[in-house]
Amino acid sequence: MALTPSTMLALSTPLPGFDLPQVTGGRLNSQSLDHRPLLLMVLCAHCPFVKHVEPELTRLEHDFGDQVQLVGVSSNSLITHPQDGPEQLADQARRHGWSFPYLLDEQQNLAKALQAACTPEFYLFSPDSKGLQTLRYRGQLDGSRPGNDQPLDGRDLRAALISVLTGAPVNPEQTASVGCNVKWNPGHEPEWFGGAT
Repeated sequence: MALTPSTMLALSTPLPGFDLPQVTGGRLNSQSLDHRPLLLMVLCAHCPFVKHVEPELTRLEHDFGDQVQLVGVSSNSLITHPQDGPEQLADQARRHGWSFPYLLDEQQNLAKALQAACTPEFYLFSPDSKGLQTLRYRGQLDGSRPGNDQPLDGRDLRAALISVLTGAPVNPEQTASVGCNVKWNPGHEPEWFGGAT
């Protein structure tokens, strides 16, 4: 495990297009999303940092699931980390009662488009004046980490969600998420990847 921060993709970046399989069957295409804000969450099944935030993800879906489209995506290499395969991801979602789509980004194209670096990582998009989904928030859920005794309350992400939903500007001072590095397919690491495994 390598402790890795978000790359902090530029705010106002448009939502990358995607067409990916869901771990429970079927596919989800970015073109089929509606005009509600979209929260993309880069997750996986084995990472201790993801395991730590799982209860708050359940609460987020309960509190915001009607107003915001929540979508999980796992981009970890199944070559090096088969424990993040679709069966394990589907079991993770079942155990926590998640009903949001959970996507398998096996070719890692969405992760690369997002410049995703770690799990968990959060990207909140909402429509701009032209109706194009653009990035409003990226970074941490809150300051809680395994073993640091800070409350797991989602305060950073929740504040951004509330701002987007009420039409207020999102605070541009955003703190990078920290977690396990995304496990890239061997030989296909992006240029920002620092070589951690």
